[in-house]
Amino acid sequence: MKKSGRPGKNDENRSCKDLILKATTDLIVEIGADAVTVRKVIEKADVSTGTFYHYFADKNDLMMAFVREESFDGFALQTPIRDVAGRQTELYMHLINRYQALGKDFMKRFYTTDNRALSAYLDEEDGRFADGTIMLRSERELELCAAQGYLIASADLHRIAMDVCTIVKGCVFEWCLTRERVEIQETLSRILRLYFDSLMFEPISF
Repeated sequence: MKKSGRPGKNDENRSCKDLILKATTDLIVEIGADAVTVRKVIEKADVSTGTFYHYFADKNDLMMAFVREESFDGFALQTPIRDVAGRQTELYMHLINRYQALGKDFMKRFYTTDNRALSAYLDEEDGRFADGTIMLRSERELELCAAQGYLIASADLHRIAMDVCTIVKGCVFEWCLTRERVEIQETLSRILRLYFDSLMFEPISF
């Protein structure tokens, strides 16, 4: 491992962050995400320790880059607007599928209370969600549902979006704890339907 402050030959390149991400991607393909370490990434990218920590706090923060790399505003949902719970389930499965693409073993180690990068991402700041996050898209979808009359007028949509995120985290933790015996999408859909029944003018059966 290169010592902090001693740059590698690529450190002066403007795309150092891209080099780190490319090296990480290559390592995930070669050895699996769970076996990736900061040391291996630094060596493969040929950058210094200081350069790595300039962009990422730790391995979890690095892996969060793959979750954050695409905005959650760039795709259309297929579930009808009147199916509020189903629409939220479809949205969050995009995030869960990104987790699972990194590998089941990695997901179990990544989704822990010690992962500060993940905790920060799945949270709000100054009473709002950050641009491009799944929580902001969730809140906007709820606004759309409310505007078309599928949620009660008094509903606190920001609070509901936070509740939905909490339910999602619980389902993922349960999946990790039960060693994959829980089917995440089915469980998430069932719990969200129960949650939204009291918030809809006319609960819909599917």
